[in-house]
Amino acid sequence: MWRAWIPFWHAGVSPYSGDVDLLFTGLLFASALVLALLFFLLALFCVRYRAGNHIDRAARGGKSWHWEVSWTAASLVAFLGLFIWGANLFLDAYRSHADELSVFVVAKQWMWKVQHPGGQSEINALHIPVHHPIRLIMASQDVIHSFFIPALRLKHDVVPGRYQDLEIEVDTPGHYHLFCAEYCGTEHSGMTGEVVAMEQADYAAWLSQQSPSSSLAQEGGALFRQFGCSGCHGLGSKVRAPPLEGLYGKQVALSDGTTVVADDKYLRDAILLPRSQIAAGYAPVMPPFEGKVSEDQLLRLVVYIKSLAGHQP
Repeated sequence: MWRAWIPFWHAGVSPYSGDVDLLFTGLLFASALVLALLFFLLALFCVRYRAGNHIDRAARGGKSWHWEVSWTAASLVAFLGLFIWGANLFLDAYRSHADELSVFVVAKQWMWKVQHPGGQSEINALHIPVHHPIRLIMASQDVIHSFFIPALRLKHDVVPGRYQDLEIEVDTPGHYHLFCAEYCGTEHSGMTGEVVAMEQADYAAWLSQQSPSSSLAQEGGALFRQFGCSGCHGLGSKVRAPPLEGLYGKQVALSDGTTVVADDKYLRDAILLPRSQIAAGYAPVMPPFEGKVSEDQLLRLVVYIKSLAGHQP
């Protein structure tokens, strides 16, 4: 209710937006107190030690260390408390959920291209169901962008050459603004869109109305064969390559003695720069595909490999 008294304030629609608003208000309040103290002391010293005022200025060697230590310690405790508060909120907002729905977002000058697992695609729009965690897997095709949804109190940079994960959830159906918050070129101001939050039944109906010809996994399988990946990783191959069936989500032993989880980022790096993380027991014979596949093709290949997670090698 306290937010209703603040002019021009629009309440957030995510489960943690109220906590973000409260943290922001606490930060403003603490900063205002420090600023008020500094201006008060500045005005006090200007008046007290102005020219012509008969005040004792002889004790120039005296120290007011107890005052200095007091307000420094108080400021430190206040801002350290805000940091801990913000860190807890950050970890809570960015934690993963077991039932999350994955959606792929490719940023490029100057649009947001969204790909749903079923093959549905949209430009500068993101349709999602309410009360359901959505995991956005984002990549940039050219420069740094920033995925910003003010109503959800969330902003995340999208950096070229790597995947960025962001989990969102909306409590209230509606249309919400989507912006790029990082200057990305001459038409940066036009890189906008909307997030359309829908009830579960409406979202299911919207998915069925898009009627894609094939899913992302099927398109990824076609690319898998088109680029010749099946010649090494397919059944009956004469080249000794790591099996991809059942790989996603597993621990992978590397030739340097370390291990890594086969997640989206690992699969992306294994396709683009396969010699950066060589699987133990295998020769580094796979050619790099950096510059040979686009971000759209890459995400389809990753989705296809993920679809093999339930298969036995």
